[in-house]
Amino acid sequence: MPCQAAPRLVVGEGNGSQGALGAAATMLRSLLLHSLRLCAQTASCLVLFPRFLGTAFMLWLLDFLCIRKHFLSRQRRGGPEPEVELNCDGEEVPPDDPPICVSDDNRLCTLASLKAVWYGQKLDFFKQAHEGGPAPNSEVVLPDGFQNQHILDYARGNRPLVLNFGSCTCPPFMARMSAFRRLVTKYQRDVDFLIIYIEEAHPSDGWVTTDSPYIIPQHRSLEDRVSAARVLQQGAPGCSLVLDTMANSSSSAYGAYFERLYVIQSGTIMYQGGRGPDGYQVSELRTWLERYDEQLRGAQPR
Repeated sequence: MPCQAAPRLVVGEGNGSQGALGAAATMLRSLLLHSLRLCAQTASCLVLFPRFLGTAFMLWLLDFLCIRKHFLSRQRRGGPEPEVELNCDGEEVPPDDPPICVSDDNRLCTLASLKAVWYGQKLDFFKQAHEGGPAPNSEVVLPDGFQNQHILDYARGNRPLVLNFGSCTCPPFMARMSAFRRLVTKYQRDVDFLIIYIEEAHPSDGWVTTDSPYIIPQHRSLEDRVSAARVLQQGAPGCSLVLDTMANSSSSAYGAYFERLYVIQSGTIMYQGGRGPDGYQVSELRTWLERYDEQLRGAQPR
């Protein structure tokens, strides 16, 4: 009786076809994501390019048509005269938002400045933070120990949390630090404050300005960012200070480059300041805090 050949059992053919289908699906998803990102980048360029051209043209005018002094002085004269504020000793207090002064030896329209302007506008366009919306809980780093935390870790209950983004080489940010310090001193009983140190606005190897009070190069590592933040801590108000990650996750989420102010309460953005330098107004933050203080005092039982 002839021996019958035993049937061969083929194992893995079905799994192999399923694996090939899975790989194809993954590749398709990856291709779709890349296509969506490309479409988003193209749309952002179309939206931002006119605004970028307008900014570049203004910088060129201020540089090459010699109208900088006239333009800036007219801006200073055009606004209302700030009210003179006196402290408890009767001494005059400097204004919250001193005028932005640009020295004549600084060029405003350069390749480095245009790159910085485009980068800032792009971050603002893609930011996740919007007034009235949820506050992004982006990652930050403690200067001591490099421990990772998140922004909302500093929010306590229903207390407002003020975020102040900036760097030492940003002249408006540093010029208005004393005004911010006064707000911290006045409202820290009911409000929390957090300074987030981001990438340098005017690094010594980037868009250089002689108006910057410090000479600091771009941060190549977290240690470099810590060293720069130590300089700020020496004159910073008595509030918490953290670092943005080297991926600039917080600056990207909040569109904070060059500098920016926010107020978060119960996980919601209650106030979103304008993008610096011209939109960075400590006086607006003061107005918000004064209104909040009035509401808080009015809600308390007598």
